[in-house]
Amino acid sequence: MAKKIRVAILLFVLLTVAVGTWQARVRISSWKRALNVVVFPVNADGTGETEAYIRSLDDESFDSIRTFVRNEARHYGISLLNPVDIFIGPKVGAMPPTAPVGGSAPRVMLWSLQLRFWAWRHGEHPILKPDVRIYALLYHPSTTQRLGHSVGLQKGLIGLAKLFAVPHMTAENNIVITHELLHTLGATDKYDLSNNQPVYPSGYAEPDIEPLYPQQFAEIMGARIAVSNDMSVAPRTLDAVLVGPETAREIGWR
Repeated sequence: MAKKIRVAILLFVLLTVAVGTWQARVRISSWKRALNVVVFPVNADGTGETEAYIRSLDDESFDSIRTFVRNEARHYGISLLNPVDIFIGPKVGAMPPTAPVGGSAPRVMLWSLQLRFWAWRHGEHPILKPDVRIYALLYHPSTTQRLGHSVGLQKGLIGLAKLFAVPHMTAENNIVITHELLHTLGATDKYDLSNNQPVYPSGYAEPDIEPLYPQQFAEIMGARIAVSNDMSVAPRTLDAVLVGPETAREIGWR
Protein backbone atom coordinates (compact mmCIF):
# COMPACT_ATOMS: atom_id res chain seq x y z
CA MET A 1 0.00 0.00 0.00
CA ALA A 2 2.82 2.41 0.92
CA LYS A 3 4.47 1.82 -2.45
CA LYS A 4 1.20 2.51 -4.28
CA ILE A 5 0.80 5.76 -2.36
CA ARG A 6 4.36 6.84 -3.27
CA VAL A 7 3.74 6.05 -6.94
CA ALA A 8 0.44 7.94 -6.87
CA ILE A 9 2.12 10.98 -5.32
CA LEU A 10 4.92 10.84 -7.90
CA LEU A 11 2.42 10.62 -10.76
CA PHE A 12 0.44 13.54 -9.35
CA VAL A 13 3.58 15.66 -9.06
CA LEU A 14 4.67 14.77 -12.60
CA LEU A 15 1.20 15.58 -13.95
CA THR A 16 1.26 18.94 -12.18
CA VAL A 17 4.72 19.67 -13.56
CA ALA A 18 3.67 18.59 -17.06
CA VAL A 19 0.63 20.88 -17.07
CA GLY A 20 2.69 23.78 -15.77
CA THR A 21 5.38 23.13 -18.37
CA TRP A 22 2.85 23.04 -21.21
CA GLN A 23 1.37 26.33 -20.08
CA ALA A 24 4.84 27.85 -19.81
CA ARG A 25 5.81 26.65 -23.30
CA VAL A 26 2.69 28.20 -24.82
CA ARG A 27 3.41 31.46 -23.02
CA ILE A 28 7.09 31.42 -23.95
CA SER A 29 6.53 30.75 -27.65
CA SER A 30 4.42 33.89 -27.92
CA TRP A 31 7.30 36.11 -26.68
CA LYS A 32 4.83 38.60 -25.18
CA ARG A 33 6.69 39.00 -21.90
CA ALA A 34 10.16 38.54 -20.52
CA LEU A 35 11.23 34.99 -19.81
CA ASN A 36 12.40 34.38 -16.24
CA VAL A 37 15.49 32.18 -16.30
CA VAL A 38 17.09 31.13 -13.03
CA VAL A 39 20.58 29.64 -12.83
CA PHE A 40 21.00 27.36 -9.82
CA PRO A 41 24.69 26.71 -8.98
CA VAL A 42 25.73 23.25 -7.89
CA ASN A 43 29.13 22.49 -6.33
CA ALA A 44 29.63 19.38 -8.43
CA ASP A 45 33.11 18.51 -7.15
CA GLY A 46 32.67 19.60 -3.54
CA THR A 47 35.84 21.69 -3.45
CA GLY A 48 36.42 24.94 -1.57
CA GLU A 49 37.60 26.57 -4.82
CA THR A 50 34.28 25.82 -6.49
CA GLU A 51 32.42 27.04 -3.41
CA ALA A 52 34.31 30.34 -3.56
CA TYR A 53 33.46 30.74 -7.24
CA ILE A 54 29.77 30.13 -6.51
CA ARG A 55 29.85 32.85 -3.84
CA SER A 56 31.23 35.27 -6.44
CA LEU A 57 28.27 34.81 -8.79
CA ASP A 58 25.37 37.25 -8.90
CA ASP A 59 22.73 38.40 -11.38
CA GLU A 60 25.28 40.58 -13.17
CA SER A 61 27.38 37.51 -13.96
CA PHE A 62 24.87 36.76 -16.74
CA ASP A 63 24.70 40.23 -18.30
CA SER A 64 26.26 38.97 -21.54
CA ILE A 65 23.38 36.48 -21.93
CA ARG A 66 20.76 39.19 -21.51
CA THR A 67 22.53 41.40 -24.05
CA PHE A 68 23.01 38.57 -26.54
CA VAL A 69 19.38 37.46 -26.45
CA ARG A 70 18.10 41.04 -26.64
CA ASN A 71 20.25 41.91 -29.65
CA GLU A 72 19.54 38.70 -31.53
CA ALA A 73 15.80 38.90 -30.81
CA ARG A 74 15.67 42.44 -32.20
CA HIS A 75 17.32 41.19 -35.38
CA TYR A 76 14.29 38.93 -35.85
CA GLY A 77 11.72 41.59 -35.00
CA ILE A 78 11.01 40.70 -31.36
CA SER A 79 10.02 43.99 -29.74
CA LEU A 80 10.44 43.07 -26.06
CA LEU A 81 12.90 45.35 -24.29
CA ASN A 82 14.44 42.33 -22.54
CA PRO A 83 13.20 38.98 -23.88
CA VAL A 84 15.15 37.18 -21.14
CA ASP A 85 15.63 38.13 -17.49
CA ILE A 86 18.24 35.87 -15.93
CA PHE A 87 18.93 35.54 -12.23
CA ILE A 88 21.16 33.61 -9.88
CA GLY A 89 19.25 31.14 -7.74
CA PRO A 90 20.06 29.51 -4.40
CA LYS A 91 22.85 26.96 -4.39
CA VAL A 92 21.54 23.42 -4.79
CA GLY A 93 23.14 20.88 -2.50
CA ALA A 94 22.17 17.74 -4.41
CA MET A 95 23.37 16.39 -7.74
CA PRO A 96 20.79 15.65 -10.45
CA PRO A 97 20.15 12.07 -11.57
CA THR A 98 22.84 10.85 -13.95
CA ALA A 99 21.82 10.63 -17.60
CA PRO A 100 22.10 7.13 -19.09
CA VAL A 101 24.96 6.77 -21.58
CA GLY A 102 23.75 5.09 -24.74
CA GLY A 103 20.61 4.06 -22.94
CA SER A 104 17.43 2.74 -24.49
CA ALA A 105 14.45 5.00 -25.09
CA PRO A 106 12.64 3.75 -21.95
CA ARG A 107 15.74 4.44 -19.81
CA VAL A 108 16.10 7.94 -21.24
CA MET A 109 12.39 8.56 -20.64
CA LEU A 110 12.70 7.36 -17.04
CA TRP A 111 15.72 9.60 -16.49
CA SER A 112 13.80 12.56 -17.92
CA LEU A 113 10.98 11.96 -15.45
CA GLN A 114 13.44 11.58 -12.58
CA LEU A 115 15.17 14.81 -13.58
CA ARG A 116 11.90 16.72 -13.74
CA PHE A 117 10.94 15.43 -10.28
CA TRP A 118 14.39 16.37 -8.96
CA ALA A 119 14.09 19.88 -10.44
CA TRP A 120 10.65 20.26 -8.87
CA ARG A 121 12.27 19.59 -5.48
CA HIS A 122 15.31 21.82 -6.12
CA GLY A 123 14.02 24.67 -8.24
CA GLU A 124 12.52 27.33 -5.99
CA HIS A 125 13.52 31.00 -6.11
CA PRO A 126 12.69 33.18 -3.07
CA ILE A 127 11.16 36.00 -5.12
CA LEU A 128 10.04 34.86 -8.57
CA LYS A 129 8.70 31.81 -10.37
CA PRO A 130 11.21 30.50 -12.91
CA ASP A 131 10.08 29.79 -16.46
CA VAL A 132 13.33 27.97 -17.20
CA ARG A 133 15.71 26.38 -14.68
CA ILE A 134 19.38 26.02 -15.60
CA TYR A 135 21.49 24.01 -13.16
CA ALA A 136 25.13 25.09 -13.36
CA LEU A 137 27.16 22.00 -12.45
CA LEU A 138 30.47 23.61 -11.52
CA TYR A 139 33.86 21.91 -11.42
CA HIS A 140 37.26 23.36 -10.61
CA PRO A 141 39.99 22.55 -13.18
CA SER A 142 42.15 21.10 -10.39
CA THR A 143 39.70 18.19 -10.12
CA THR A 144 38.23 18.01 -13.62
CA GLN A 145 40.09 18.79 -16.83
CA ARG A 146 37.40 17.68 -19.27
CA LEU A 147 33.69 18.28 -18.83
CA GLY A 148 30.95 15.95 -19.99
CA HIS A 149 28.04 16.92 -22.19
CA SER A 150 25.57 19.53 -21.02
CA VAL A 151 21.86 18.92 -21.58
CA GLY A 152 18.81 21.06 -22.26
CA LEU A 153 15.31 19.56 -22.12
CA GLN A 154 12.30 21.23 -23.71
CA LYS A 155 10.04 18.93 -21.71
CA GLY A 156 10.43 20.39 -18.26
CA LEU A 157 12.27 23.54 -19.39
CA ILE A 158 15.39 22.32 -17.59
CA GLY A 159 19.04 22.68 -18.49
CA LEU A 160 22.11 21.01 -17.01
CA ALA A 161 25.20 23.06 -17.87
CA LYS A 162 28.59 21.59 -16.98
CA LEU A 163 30.96 24.49 -16.37
CA PHE A 164 34.40 25.38 -15.01
CA ALA A 165 34.43 27.23 -11.69
CA VAL A 166 37.09 29.83 -12.49
CA PRO A 167 36.51 33.55 -13.20
CA HIS A 168 38.32 33.61 -16.55
CA MET A 169 35.89 30.97 -17.87
CA THR A 170 32.71 32.90 -17.00
CA ALA A 171 32.29 34.29 -20.53
CA GLU A 172 32.59 30.81 -22.07
CA ASN A 173 30.32 29.39 -19.38
CA ASN A 174 27.68 31.88 -20.50
CA ILE A 175 27.88 30.50 -24.04
CA VAL A 176 27.13 27.02 -22.69
CA ILE A 177 24.26 28.32 -20.57
CA THR A 178 22.78 30.14 -23.57
CA HIS A 179 23.09 27.04 -25.76
CA GLU A 180 21.25 24.92 -23.19
CA LEU A 181 18.69 27.67 -22.60
CA LEU A 182 17.79 27.65 -26.29
CA HIS A 183 17.52 23.85 -26.19
CA THR A 184 14.81 24.23 -23.55
CA LEU A 185 12.98 26.62 -25.89
CA GLY A 186 12.99 24.12 -28.75
CA ALA A 187 16.29 24.73 -30.57
CA THR A 188 18.14 21.68 -31.89
CA ASP A 189 21.87 21.01 -32.14
CA LYS A 190 23.45 22.00 -35.44
CA TYR A 191 26.78 20.26 -35.19
CA ASP A 192 27.92 16.75 -36.05
CA LEU A 193 27.96 14.72 -32.83
CA SER A 194 30.74 12.49 -34.22
CA ASN A 195 33.30 15.27 -34.59
CA ASN A 196 31.72 18.41 -33.05
CA GLN A 197 31.98 20.28 -36.37
CA PRO A 198 29.13 22.69 -37.23
CA VAL A 199 26.81 21.38 -39.94
CA TYR A 200 26.52 23.43 -43.11
CA PRO A 201 24.42 25.49 -43.65
CA SER A 202 22.29 25.55 -40.46
CA GLY A 203 25.26 25.42 -38.09
CA TYR A 204 27.06 28.30 -39.78
CA ALA A 205 26.48 31.85 -38.62
CA GLU A 206 26.95 33.26 -42.13
CA PRO A 207 26.48 30.42 -44.63
CA ASP A 208 26.12 32.74 -47.63
CA ILE A 209 29.27 34.82 -47.36
CA GLU A 210 32.05 34.54 -49.97
CA PRO A 211 34.57 33.23 -49.38
CA LEU A 212 32.84 30.87 -46.99
CA TYR A 213 35.93 30.39 -44.82
CA PRO A 214 36.93 31.43 -42.34
CA GLN A 215 33.65 32.22 -40.65
CA GLN A 216 33.84 35.12 -38.19
CA PHE A 217 31.06 33.96 -35.87
CA ALA A 218 29.59 30.78 -34.43
CA GLU A 219 25.91 29.91 -34.75
CA ILE A 220 24.75 29.38 -31.16
CA MET A 221 23.50 25.83 -31.77
CA GLY A 222 26.37 25.02 -34.15
CA ALA A 223 28.58 25.83 -31.17
CA ARG A 224 31.84 26.47 -33.06
CA ILE A 225 33.31 28.85 -35.64
CA ALA A 226 34.11 27.05 -38.90
CA VAL A 227 37.53 28.11 -40.16
CA SER A 228 37.71 25.52 -42.94
CA ASN A 229 35.71 22.60 -44.28
CA ASP A 230 36.91 20.30 -41.50
CA MET A 231 38.24 22.61 -38.79
CA SER A 232 36.54 24.87 -36.27
CA VAL A 233 37.35 26.77 -33.10
CA ALA A 234 35.31 27.50 -30.00
CA PRO A 235 34.10 31.08 -29.51
CA ARG A 236 35.38 32.76 -26.37
CA THR A 237 32.49 35.16 -25.74
CA LEU A 238 28.91 35.67 -26.89
CA ASP A 239 30.16 38.63 -28.95
CA ALA A 240 31.37 36.00 -31.42
CA VAL A 241 28.03 34.17 -31.61
CA LEU A 242 24.82 34.66 -33.64
CA VAL A 243 21.37 33.04 -33.80
CA GLY A 244 20.79 31.57 -37.26
CA PRO A 245 17.45 31.55 -39.10
CA GLU A 246 16.65 27.90 -38.38
CA THR A 247 17.29 28.32 -34.65
CA ALA A 248 15.20 31.52 -34.67
CA ARG A 249 12.33 29.60 -36.25
CA GLU A 250 12.58 26.75 -33.72
CA ILE A 251 12.30 29.11 -30.74
CA GLY A 252 9.44 31.15 -32.21
CA TRP A 253 11.26 34.24 -33.47
CA ARG A 254 10.21 33.68 -37.08
